[in-house]
Amino acid sequence: MSDIRLEKHADGRVWLVTIDRPYKMNALDFAAHDEMVAIWKAFATDDEARVGVVTGAGDAAFCAGADLKTYTMAFATTPAPEFRTRFVDGYGLGGITRGLEIDKPLIAAVNGFAISGGLEIALACDLRFASSNAQFALQDSKWGFHACDGGLVRLPMIVGLGNAMEMILSGERIDAEHALRIGLVNRVWPGEELVARSLEYATMLATRAPLSHRFAKDTMRRITGMAMAEQLKCEVRSFYDLGRSEDLAEGTRAFAERREAEFKGR
Repeated sequence: MSDIRLEKHADGRVWLVTIDRPYKMNALDFAAHDEMVAIWKAFATDDEARVGVVTGAGDAAFCAGADLKTYTMAFATTPAPEFRTRFVDGYGLGGITRGLEIDKPLIAAVNGFAISGGLEIALACDLRFASSNAQFALQDSKWGFHACDGGLVRLPMIVGLGNAMEMILSGERIDAEHALRIGLVNRVWPGEELVARSLEYATMLATRAPLSHRFAKDTMRRITGMAMAEQLKCEVRSFYDLGRSEDLAEGTRAFAERREAEFKGR
């Protein structure tokens, strides 16, 4: 039986990926990790797929990170070359945290605990929606290490350096309201509504121009660290390239004709 469930909604345009290991607080072992990587690779290359949503089974946990029993043993027993291939050069936890760039909107529907690697999966998404009982933490400092799947990189970009330092150095948990206040999550909904409302939002996003999403995400990634003048040049170049698309022509016609656009991603 698979530990990762895939459901397709909105005529295949929205993919719901559920980590189905509630007996382990949805922590990922190697098999579940590899399943996730395979699904995200398929999602990235499927022209019909436009928006991805990831959540956890049950109402206790989104994902408690890596299944430490299997990962700790791997750290201790894996030869150095293989260790580097799998843990350093390979895909990070859940695939999307490191090495697998996806130029389509990704939403984390965070139900319950999003701890360490679980939070890093959520950070790798573009939007984070939380249940009212959600809890967030990078607890690595409690066990002698620090985040290694994007937490140190993405968290400061999302919540600012001071808020990130507080979470990373202390390892303490914050609740959904605190997370909303510092910008870690975009919305907070009752737990019983979380997945349905996340899918509703994803379905709306799936009606938007996919090329617009792709070009915008690519530009925002590439301009990080550039001087302002270079950032602005990069942005307008992307706009110019996008302006040659069939989707923009369709959007312009739809606006003039006062109807919803039907984008093809071309």
